[in-house]
Amino acid sequence: MKSLFLGAAALVAATFSAQTASAHFQLVYTPEVNLEKKADVPLKLIFWHPFENGHVMDMGQPNEFYYVNKGKKTDLLGSLKPIKFKGLENEADAYEAVVPVKRNGDYVFVIDPAPYYEESEDIYIQQITKTFLNKGDLPTDWNEPVGLETEIVPLNKPTNVLAGSTFTGQVLANGKPVAGAEIEIEYMAAEPNIDTNSPKEATANPMPGGAVVAISDANGYFTFGIPKAGFWGFAALGSGPATEHEGKELSQDAVIWVRAYDVK
Repeated sequence: MKSLFLGAAALVAATFSAQTASAHFQLVYTPEVNLEKKADVPLKLIFWHPFENGHVMDMGQPNEFYYVNKGKKTDLLGSLKPIKFKGLENEADAYEAVVPVKRNGDYVFVIDPAPYYEESEDIYIQQITKTFLNKGDLPTDWNEPVGLETEIVPLNKPTNVLAGSTFTGQVLANGKPVAGAEIEIEYMAAEPNIDTNSPKEATANPMPGGAVVAISDANGYFTFGIPKAGFWGFAALGSGPATEHEGKELSQDAVIWVRAYDVK
């Protein structure tokens, strides 16, 4: 995988999309992604527009929710509890969980959500999402595919990307590279408040010109320069093999969240 990328040397620059609509993003959020000691980790699962603290969408019962640690899958669906998350514009159905983390290594959290009906476009959206947590600075699973219908595999360690550097990912569908995928890029300017199920104050404003977009190359790779510390999300739109749900068009997207830090 890495040799293909290096041989091609194809870094795809991020561009501004002409569209004016803001991007939907599925979150699996916890504020601290690098743990030194065992802990009970709080997680919020929210379908939202976190760049501008915009509209929140109702989540249905997820199909799957689990983590992978050292290649072993642990089901977390039974740990989910329904909540209401209140954004700036509205409130909507979301979920929370508390997950005990004891062993060292990477924890790759995966949600396979129920498709969401977007009435304004008359389509369904399903964002299969990965986010990462590490305990004890031991790398184990972060750069391995999970085996999802569609996913983004990171080539940079996703729990400590350097602000000012770049992040590279590869878009896969059923394990094969997806060329020409449109990847929307989102900054989590308003992070959820774990205690209140509402957003914290936003730390940045949305970019002019609509959603920030990159396109994957012939081998499914894309690269984006990370300008600011915080959480960054990448959504490969329609990259999955499923294209229809309940007789309507389905956009089956691959989403990944990474955490960037300033050098101090």
